[in-house]
Amino acid sequence: MRKALFIPVILGTSRQGRQSELVARFVVEQVAARDGIETELIDIRTIEIAVDDAGESIKNSQFSATMERADGLIIVVPEYNHGYPGLLKHVLDTCLKEYIHKAVGLCGVSAGAFGGTRVIQNLLPVMRELGLVTTFYDLNFSNVQSLFDEMGHLIDEATQIRRLDRFLDELVWMSTVLRYGRQNPLNAMEE
Repeated sequence: MRKALFIPVILGTSRQGRQSELVARFVVEQVAARDGIETELIDIRTIEIAVDDAGESIKNSQFSATMERADGLIIVVPEYNHGYPGLLKHVLDTCLKEYIHKAVGLCGVSAGAFGGTRVIQNLLPVMRELGLVTTFYDLNFSNVQSLFDEMGHLIDEATQIRRLDRFLDELVWMSTVLRYGRQNPLNAMEE
């Protein structure tokens, strides 16, 4: 029996009243419903991290261990002035080797019509530098304030699930292939 993939979801904002949290909870719920996948929500707001230094010297051991265990990642991130939240970058930069050759799927969130397209574009070179392999299909949640009802439930769940399924199919495939590659390096195949 094959070991389940572990694909945590990172909520990439600490802002109060964040609409991205509704998106992240929806994504976690859908990932958890898939057979053969384990997940958890990582809220950067709750990660204890120093702000008087940067990089691996301020690594949070729990976050590092979770990233080491992960087969892939999903990052749910709002667009802040055409970019990403500084705290997300600060947290991500604390790990390096933990990310190498792992898949990452990006979910952009915005109050506007572009659905976080610009934040995703800005994160792509960061993901590459960290050693993560981005999927070619991203998720965009436009006009987020009108996607959920007052109880936090998606209004058009069927459409969002269909979009998320396509996104997850690719992420699961990439996570599976990259896990195989990490466990069976090329030099071992040449022997």
